[in-house]
Amino acid sequence: MNRSVRVLASIAALALLFAGLGCSKLRARDQLNKGVQSFKNAKYEEAIEHFKNAVSLDPSLLTARLYLGTAYMQQFVPGVDSPENDRYAASAVDEFKSVLAESSTNRENRLHALKSIASLYYNKKEFDKAIDFYRQAAQLDPNDPETYYMLGVISWADTYNTAAIAKGKIALKVDDEFRKDKAHAKDDQQVCQQLKSTNGPKVDAGLDALDKALKLRQDYEDAMAYMNLLYRRKADVECGNPEGRATDIKSADMWSDKAMDIRKEKLKKQDQGQPGGIVLEQGQQQGAK
Repeated sequence: MNRSVRVLASIAALALLFAGLGCSKLRARDQLNKGVQSFKNAKYEEAIEHFKNAVSLDPSLLTARLYLGTAYMQQFVPGVDSPENDRYAASAVDEFKSVLAESSTNRENRLHALKSIASLYYNKKEFDKAIDFYRQAAQLDPNDPETYYMLGVISWADTYNTAAIAKGKIALKVDDEFRKDKAHAKDDQQVCQQLKSTNGPKVDAGLDALDKALKLRQDYEDAMAYMNLLYRRKADVECGNPEGRATDIKSADMWSDKAMDIRKEKLKKQDQGQPGGIVLEQGQQQGAK
């Protein structure tokens, strides 16, 4: 009899436990739904609290973690150097990484997390980290031209900044050609060799990524614009090779003309009421103006 009572008591305890777990999951879903509504209304701080509650109630609810990371990301302002802004970025990265750490995460959510982390690092100008996560995204989805495009954009931003700083030290603007007169040739060639070492491989990697983007989307005018920009950085590192520099500048001009032609053709189609091709979101149209 006592044994039967103990068994019944154990069953009752388990039933209460599972009921509690079920209740927690329902409450987590409720918090998730409330967070989504706040997020849609651009009330991001309010959304963050709801999503945090949902994650606390049900850690397995990966959708809540994705939304929480995205809400933190919305609060991050690129270019603002403050402890609060850094915390938003770090919190977003932590949430997206927690999604990646789960073996149950599906391909779509994994891609979203990878690209979100990469975008945050890009906006923080942590280019090596951004490239690493975009490359992971490219491995997971090798047929997405926008991932390769972003790899090209980052290569340009990184090499442009490096070239601007290095050339500024010898009183040159970023697109100025290195000088050959006796007064400047030695210093200029030293800087050119430095850029060849630091920027050369990054430029080549960026051109290769943009080439992949254009093979996947032949009318990708933004990728063509960055081909133009990267070939100008390639011209920087043709140290003592004027023919190579001339070829690079010619390639840059060619890609610039192609991008302009594509834009004109798309505008023409739009004027005629025809589809003008894929329109990128604002955050993906960066720099090439």
